Parts: sequence; structure tokens; C-alpha cells
Amino acid sequence: MLSQLFICNIAVIEQASIDLESGFTVLTGETGAGKSIIIDAIHAVLGERTSKELVRTGAKTASVSALFTELEGEVLSLLEELSVPSEGDTLLVQREIRIDGKSLCKLNGAPATVSMLKTLGPHLVNIHGQHESYELLSSEVHMTYLDRFADLEELIASYQNSYRRLRDLGHRIEELQMEEGEKARRLDLLRYQLNEIDEAELKPGEREMLLRQRELYRSSEKIADSVELVKSLLTGDESSRGILPDLREAASEIEKSSSYLPELEEACQKLNEAGFLLEDASSLLRDSTVEFDPQALQEVEDRLDLIHRLTLKYGESEEAVLAFGEKCRESLHQIEFSEEERGTLEQEYEEEKKNSISLAKELSERRRTAAAEFCEKVKAELAFLNMPGIEFLPEIERVPLYSMGCDKMQFLVSANKGEPAKPMSKIASGGELSRIMLAIKTVLSGKDRVDTLIFDEVDTGISGEAAVKVGQKLKEVSKDRQVLCITHLAPIAALAEHHLLIEKHVEGEKTFTQVEALDLEGRKRALAGIIGGEKVTELQLKMAEELLQKRG
Repeated sequence: MLSQLFICNIAVIEQASIDLESGFTVLTGETGAGKSIIIDAIHAVLGERTSKELVRTGAKTASVSALFTELEGEVLSLLEELSVPSEGDTLLVQREIRIDGKSLCKLNGAPATVSMLKTLGPHLVNIHGQHESYELLSSEVHMTYLDRFADLEELIASYQNSYRRLRDLGHRIEELQMEEGEKARRLDLLRYQLNEIDEAELKPGEREMLLRQRELYRSSEKIADSVELVKSLLTGDESSRGILPDLREAASEIEKSSSYLPELEEACQKLNEAGFLLEDASSLLRDSTVEFDPQALQEVEDRLDLIHRLTLKYGESEEAVLAFGEKCRESLHQIEFSEEERGTLEQEYEEEKKNSISLAKELSERRRTAAAEFCEKVKAELAFLNMPGIEFLPEIERVPLYSMGCDKMQFLVSANKGEPAKPMSKIASGGELSRIMLAIKTVLSGKDRVDTLIFDEVDTGISGEAAVKVGQKLKEVSKDRQVLCITHLAPIAALAEHHLLIEKHVEGEKTFTQVEALDLEGRKRALAGIIGGEKVTELQLKMAEELLQKRG
């Protein structure tokens, strides 16, 4: 359950620490006091989209922290799956919103993403606000309620996997059934492309090797001149004696002198070694031949030009061109053998179609079986919520296969006896929609494993006895889970076990909101204020006390 909520710099709330209890808690306050801001803050820690407009004027960042306790199996398993550090059965969710629009998230102190919060959110809190009531006006959501009631999630997943395979097979068959003229044009193009790539006989890395070879050929004349110059410097030519003869003569002269002066022996040795090294170098230069070959250079240029043209058409590298060729080969094979392949695919399609139809029929039968029970349970809840004469009926229509099976459905409602049942969008008022949604939530509560339910102004459009019944229903739902409810009605607020008052006040040029947990006397005054307005009278206090005494 949600045990603590800490809000900092969210809109008019500069700082608020809210301790929450199990059971039924109401939040009351004047319009504009900040009740909706608390819901926005909870939405933020559940991973919903936020806006920098939430950041309090003058602040650079806003933050929300939510502490969840007494977590159980499914949530704990999900936390482990998301690699969230373990803190026993507790989870601290933190989200910071910056004025530049960026967001920072943490789970048990570890960095997290918004998508991780969004994954966890539906398992932690279920928020029902006015917009959920108006979702009832869209028939597309009706079947989701019935499917949850009938525990059809696994069957729907099996059907959708089958239906997805069926569609994929259908698309592949359509691709093979191309018009004959288009097929011939496609074959000609593929054969031309594949022939051009195959004839080139490309090799990975060939362009780099050819570029180096071209550079060598282009520089061959210069290299040859350099080699000849060095050879003449070493061995001499018609115009010069060369280094080697002079070095040999120098070594010979030193060798003669070393017999008289022994310390010259090392110099003699060094000169001989230098001579040997230079003779080796000279020998290597004699064996190296670099000749300028215009024809070989042209062949390299032609090959590079071919590779350039192929890479422009089919890919940025030799590897990409070869990969394109393989794709051409596969496509060519598919078209050339399309009749045979199409026959195989059509057989697979028919088998998958039978499987999809079978699963869709099973879905339809289970929906139709569950629909009557679901509607009876909802009607019973609505009767308790002061709508005793309401008709609540399923309308299920058989349609061609689609992602949800072979059914389209909606709930029909008749709020007045003798009136024909019609779609909710045509007859239901705001107050009726709120009670219908509460009835549906109550019926589905056994299927919903979320520990915390939040109802935001579920009392819209109702009063009197209907309000009392709504409060009683919320209290009933809170017996096995935490229920938080924002309300403007005293009969609902009086039935809660805990009461939080949200008040707004102005200091200087700034507005502040604070949240206060009320004791019995505080609850009396808050309820009296709801009943009578700003000036509380003794009679209103007495009425508030009676409401609190009746809550049972």
C-alpha cells in the first residue's frame, strides 16, 4: 500500500509530507486548494507524462517521493526482474522534475527510467478519475472489462499470437501473388543486379588494397630514381667513387696502423662492420626493381572505378554490395519458386486460420457466458448505489476476425423503467457514469490485485442517498485494500476511517497548500464546512457529528 507521499515544489505545494493508512481515507478541501495536484504528483511517480509547468514558480526543480509497503509476490517478482535493489517488502519511488523539462527517477535509491516506473505503476496504484468514467462512453473499453472478469488474458494472448502469424502468412502470400508483368520486370532487374555483382567478383577489403597499389604505381618513377641515387652513392658511378670503396680503403689503413696502436682495433672493427652492412644494403638495392607500368596502373584504376560504381548503387562497401547480391539471390529464388512456396504458405495459412477461428470462437463463447453474470453483478451494485431500476445489458456482435477475436461488444443502459436500453454515450449523465464505473470497479475488485485504489471525485453529479450509498460502497471495497477518495460530499467523507484536509493560504505574494490529518474535532469542523460553507454554525457541527456517529 501507499504509506507515505512527500511532495516538494509541485505547483502551489511547496512542501508536504502525507502519511497514509490502510482502509478508507478521504481528502477534502475547497476547489483549487490543491487536491488535483496530489493526484498529479502520484501520477508522476507512476511514470505518467509530466510537464515543467508542474514546477512551483521560482523553483528550479520539483520532486515527489512515494513509499510503498507490505508489497507481495507479483510486485516483488517484478522488482527483481527490473533489477531494483531489494528493501524487503518496501519500495521507495522518487521522481524529480526540472524546469528544463528533464526528469530524474530512482527506485530504492538506484537510478531508474520513466518506463520502469510506468511498468510498475499499474501494479502499485489504480487511479479512477472523471476521465475514466468518460471512457465508458467508448465501447472499445467495454470488452476489456468483460475479459478481465472472465479471466481471459491467457486465451487472448494465445489468440493474438495465432492471429499475428495468420496476418504475416497472408502478407507473404500477397507478396508472392504479384501481377505477372510486375513479376517479369522484377525478375529482369534482379538478374541484372545479381549478374553485375557476381561478374565483379568483389573481395572484402579489395578497395583498400587497390588504393595502396595505385599509390605505389603512381610513385614508381620517383622510387626508382631514389634507389638508383642511393646505389650510386654506395658503389659509385662514372662521376663519383662511392661510399663503399672509400670505406674499404679507410678500414684497410686503420687495420695497418692498429698493429702499432692496439686501441685502433675497435675503430677498425666498427669500420668493417659498417662496410658489411652497407654491402648488404647495396645487394638488396640491386635485387629490388621498381618499374613504372602504365598498363598495370590503368587496370587498377579501372578496377577502382568499377568498385566505386557498384558501391554507389548497392552499398557503401564491398561487404554491403555482396550482402545486397545475396538478398537479390534470395528474392530471385522466392519469385522463381513462388508457386511452390505459395502452395506451402497457403497450406500453413489455412491451418493457422483454423487455429485462429477455433480460439476466437472459444473467446466468444466464454465472453457470452460471462456477460450475463457480469451484467447481473453490476446491476446489483448499481441497485445498491441508488439506481435500482437500471437495465445493464451486453450487446455482442459477431464480426470478421481482428486483433480481439470475432466479437464487437458494448454495454447498453436504460436508466428509466420502460425505456429501451441504449449505448451509454446517448443516455448516461455524469453522476450515472461515476456510479456505473464504481459498480464495475467493485465487480472487478476480486480480479484486481492492486493494493491501492484512488477515486478522484467519484461523487460527481450525485447527492443525498446516492452519495451515502457511494460512500458505503467505497468503505466496503476498502476492507481488503487501501482506498483513497477525493470528495466534495459530507456523507462520503463521514464514512471514511481517515480524513485529510487540504487547505490553501496566501503569504505575501505567494500561495501555499498544506495537508493536515484531522482528529475527531477537526473532522466535525471539516464536515460542517462542507455542509454549510465558510461560516460554520452549531447546527452544522451537530449535523456533522451525527454523520460521524452513523458511519458504523
